[in-house]
Amino acid sequence: MKKIICLFASAFLLNSGVGFAQGIIDAYRYSQTDLNGTARYLSMGGAFGALGGDISALSANPAGLGIYRSSEIVGTLSLSAIRAKTNWVNAIEADKTRLNFSNIAYVGYFPTGNDEGLISWNVGFAYNRVKNYERNYRMEGKQNYSLGDYAAAVATYAQYDHKTGVPEDAFVPLLSGTESERRQAYNQMGGLWLPALAYQGGLIGANEQGGNIYHSAFAETDEKNGGWFSDSRPDEVSLDVSERGAIDKYDFSFATNIANRLFLGATISVTDLRYRMVSEYTEKYHYTDSSVDHLYWDNQKTTDGTGYGLNIGAIARPSDFLRIGVAYNSPTWYTMTDRYHGSAETNIAAYNPPTMKGETPTDPDPYTEYRFRSPDKWIFSIAGFIGQTALISVDYELKNYKTMFLSSRDGYAYPDNDGIKSHFTSANTIKAGAEVKITPQFAVRAGMNWQDSPMKADFKNGNIEVFPAGTVAHYTLDKGMTAYSCGLGYRFTPNFYTDLSCVFRTYKEDAYTFSKVIVDGQAIVGSEAIPLKTNTTQVSLTFGYKF
Repeated sequence: MKKIICLFASAFLLNSGVGFAQGIIDAYRYSQTDLNGTARYLSMGGAFGALGGDISALSANPAGLGIYRSSEIVGTLSLSAIRAKTNWVNAIEADKTRLNFSNIAYVGYFPTGNDEGLISWNVGFAYNRVKNYERNYRMEGKQNYSLGDYAAAVATYAQYDHKTGVPEDAFVPLLSGTESERRQAYNQMGGLWLPALAYQGGLIGANEQGGNIYHSAFAETDEKNGGWFSDSRPDEVSLDVSERGAIDKYDFSFATNIANRLFLGATISVTDLRYRMVSEYTEKYHYTDSSVDHLYWDNQKTTDGTGYGLNIGAIARPSDFLRIGVAYNSPTWYTMTDRYHGSAETNIAAYNPPTMKGETPTDPDPYTEYRFRSPDKWIFSIAGFIGQTALISVDYELKNYKTMFLSSRDGYAYPDNDGIKSHFTSANTIKAGAEVKITPQFAVRAGMNWQDSPMKADFKNGNIEVFPAGTVAHYTLDKGMTAYSCGLGYRFTPNFYTDLSCVFRTYKEDAYTFSKVIVDGQAIVGSEAIPLKTNTTQVSLTFGYKF
């Protein structure tokens, strides 16, 4: 294997017990896009598959480039206010504001001079920010199980060296070994770095010295149950998550106009992906007013990827008042790199010493290089016109998330792909938009965008065990998205115009601090679903010049 350092890649390659890792959650995260582009495109809900004539449509149906009758330069500035709200024991909101250039593009129009047949051919270049990961969210509440209970259950029931349960001797070098020995011990864990870090940080211990059955360090023995350890039940739980990054797409397009009745186009896209996540998880146990035990679990993750894809499309204009469009967007084929760092700490007053700390190897931070294929997508569109005064447009998108695929840099398919096929289906997206020209210079617009979740019911409702990638235990499950938009457009001269839009988008998820552990069909440990709603208000201003 090329450039796979120490621990995290072996989750997929060495440990067959990790059937469906959190890699499927990551795959879904990197397959999503937002409603983004020019202000006109945004204000009409992105429903431009049959309309064309807008540079943002190149990434969906490149045949829209053939609608242009002049060359054009356009740029868009966006201000986004992101508010994430969780509703656990306490309702908590976290805000984030971001200003960025979300779109810049050029269209070249080259008429042939013909009145029939091939009338023109157009070329275009566009930069669009198609996904924004900027978000902070925080959760506070109580739960019936500790992260220590979860890590102990994983260590107890995991397959290690063809046996059930990790022997304590495999964890011991993490406490007393050198950096090199600790790194080697992590490597031998296969995909079990979460319980490895939990042991190192004092979250879990073996029921018997050298054994392979574990308990949370915060649990107490239950004499009525044969001396087995009870569940921990923390009094206070909090999780802080900060996400950063974006997906930027660079489109290179070509289109033709045939007799003003048929428009054909193709786009080659180059995609740049950046994702950053920092999380802090804390548990508190109040025994007396002056005695409080603590658990800390911190993680950092960065993902960088570069990909390419191909889009093709056609728009038919059977009459002056009707256009019909169809497009196919290929998967994006990514080369990805993930980097990880985790640390853990427990502070238990009754222990001597009371504090234990653990940390994943840091010189250098472990990383994984792999390949990822995003889903492909079909787009079917129709648009109607009322003279030169008004129009309405509707797009239907079908995106097949079952085709997501993860593999090593050498082409070795990851076991996560079985989970993708089992737990995902296609997502349906409906976009609709309308425009009315109040005067030849002034237009008003409105639109909507709705998308369901492609996660199957058992997975979406948290009934399926989700195995962690690295030492990150928390995750979210998609519950659907809706967006509403409006906007204005004004043409100052025949050449110069500006558009303004406002989009309000609501994205619903369920957040989990850690997964269930399912044994013989029964969940023995798990956290509850915490509703997470992310509201984004985005105001965009576009300036365009035709020549």
